[in-house]
Amino acid sequence: IGCVSLPAALAARDAGQKPSAGATNRIGEPWRNKSLSAAARAAALVKAMTLQEKLTYIHGLFPNKIDPRPADMVPSAGYVPGVPRLGIPTLRESDASLGVANQMNLRTDDVATALPSGLATAATFDPKLAYVGGAMAGAEARAKTFNVLLAGGVNLTRDAWNGRNFEYLGEDPLLAGTLAAAAVRGVESNHIVSTVKHFALNAQETGRTILNARIDEAALRESDLLAFEIAVKDGRPGSVMCAYNKVNGDWACENRFLLTKVLRDDWKYPGWVMSDWGGVHSTVKAAMAGLDQESGQELDKEIYFGAPFAAAVANGTIPVARLDEMVRRILTGVIASGLYDDPSPATAQPIDYPAHAEIAQRVAEASMVLLKNKGNVLPLAKRAQKIVLIGGHADVGVLSGGGSSQVRSVGGVPIEIPLTSGAAMSFVRVTYHNSSPLKAIRAIAPGAQISYLDGKDPAAAAAAARDADIAIVFATQWATEAEDNRDIALPDNQDALIDAVAAAQAKTVVVLETGGPVLMPWIDRVPAVVEAWYPGQRGGEAIARILFGDVDATGRLPMTFPRTSAQLPRSGPIGLESLKNDAASNAGSGTSEPVASFDVDY
Repeated sequence: IGCVSLPAALAARDAGQKPSAGATNRIGEPWRNKSLSAAARAAALVKAMTLQEKLTYIHGLFPNKIDPRPADMVPSAGYVPGVPRLGIPTLRESDASLGVANQMNLRTDDVATALPSGLATAATFDPKLAYVGGAMAGAEARAKTFNVLLAGGVNLTRDAWNGRNFEYLGEDPLLAGTLAAAAVRGVESNHIVSTVKHFALNAQETGRTILNARIDEAALRESDLLAFEIAVKDGRPGSVMCAYNKVNGDWACENRFLLTKVLRDDWKYPGWVMSDWGGVHSTVKAAMAGLDQESGQELDKEIYFGAPFAAAVANGTIPVARLDEMVRRILTGVIASGLYDDPSPATAQPIDYPAHAEIAQRVAEASMVLLKNKGNVLPLAKRAQKIVLIGGHADVGVLSGGGSSQVRSVGGVPIEIPLTSGAAMSFVRVTYHNSSPLKAIRAIAPGAQISYLDGKDPAAAAAAARDADIAIVFATQWATEAEDNRDIALPDNQDALIDAVAAAQAKTVVVLETGGPVLMPWIDRVPAVVEAWYPGQRGGEAIARILFGDVDATGRLPMTFPRTSAQLPRSGPIGLESLKNDAASNAGSGTSEPVASFDVDY
């Protein structure tokens, strides 16, 4: 930082000026010369590193599994010790698809701004909003001392059942790749590293660690790989994260076709490939196929890039040149992102949460899709005298999706329900953001009588709707990483609730808070339907403004909503019958090699 290049030092000498101490110290350190390319600077750093320093930088710790912890480690996704003598930063990694994640409150009461779901951002069709959201998340991460964000999800929707569809950007590769690239650029505008993930064909969650995705190369390049190609070339992320699953017979994190033929040879990608947490299955094969860094090593069956890697280098099985290439690629991503020259702060910095909440609300408002509006029921008239809100915990908040993307949002968590079974149980809770649609609607229409019922009794809800001028039903479907939805119908008898309310009140509006498409057997009996997705920490305010026309519902569907399950490529979720013994629990944690496997043709 503030260094003077060798030509500048010589010019100062020739002018009879004494070079600064900083210039003198930098003459023998070409990696600090900002006029060189990131790759050239990284190569110079590699030459200055010891063998042990190189070996340390190719595998990362999972902080939540380490005791005692290094002094500068915080509970998060990953930690890779740096090399202070060379200015090589320690990598502090956080999950961050929808903001800086803190799934199980491991960093006690550490909150962050929760963006709407990735699918909601896709529904805006607006790269500028994707960029702004990424920049906001990156700014908060940097202020919290993180410098690598595990963001940039760009896996295409191939099945409506996928529990993680809400994190991604829909079914169209052009849209998904374009928005992912914008989000990555936003993150890295803060001089921290962003990833794109999960490379590739991570199209379902159930059995994700044992699935073999089979697809013709031409079809793959025209779909998922096209989305990744756009994201990689236009976003220029510091890192690409490989997926859990196999692709055409090889694990994604040791798949030479993906990691070398496509990523390096065809796309000329200069940064590094990190594994997903628990996604490594070998040492030599993975390294020689193109994997550069093992992430969250404690979640793998063994630490493949630890002692086994050092032994393979010592006996020549893995050439030193390959190790040097791996470290050079990591450092290229670190330098190109701006992280090397502008390190993240050592201590937490202030964050302008109110300004960031406005960003989350802007994205939410632009994402909401008016699926139906017969008879211009919407926008609601602010002079309405009696409005009843029904269901969806609309009195206290809005729903969010589960998994590694879970943000503990500013304002608190009004509802948090632990899971009691399933692959996601160890790291997921059903969580609502503290943004009450009821409170927001009362603020917009202060003269109206506005009430709320939980919707558990359809008959009581119908009676309340009949007595009101307008009924608004909030319908929810929760989805999570590690498990696919077993059905895309609304759960918990919500279809019957909507039918009962619609029969009692001609002016019934349904607001959907879902992670993707749901079946709507009542669609012909309801005049107005709004898809609000998982709308983030200002979702209640955004929904209210959409309903009353303070902003237009300009969102568009980034994926198909089927009328029936028969219209989908598959009749139901796949893989459930193939999971045997302990494979179901391993699918969520990646802690051991599963015993079952199955093929999926795309």
